[in-house]
Amino acid sequence: MESIKSTILSRKKIGIRLLYTLFFLVVFEILKIIIQVAVLFQYVYLFITKTYSKPVRKFSNKVSFYAYRVMRYVTLNENTLPFPFADFPEEKDAPVSPVRFE
Repeated sequence: MESIKSTILSRKKIGIRLLYTLFFLVVFEILKIIIQVAVLFQYVYLFITKTYSKPVRKFSNKVSFYAYRVMRYVTLNENTLPFPFADFPEEKDAPVSPVRFE
């Protein structure tokens, strides 16, 4: 009897994790669009001013790290629910400075 309860409980937890995963797959698609827009904006800005936008660069770095955390969760490589169920991740790797075009 105990085995049946634990099996049902574990399947319920798997089902809940699946629902979170489906939610975060939609979030990931939105993040991809945000990153694409930021990249296009950054290159237009770069062509016009011949320098990159530091705020967009910093924002893009944070969004890309958040997308990484989301992918780790949905691929079962991490158990911590990403933002908005936890704090937005801090920047791990600062952008390389300066950007060079060789």
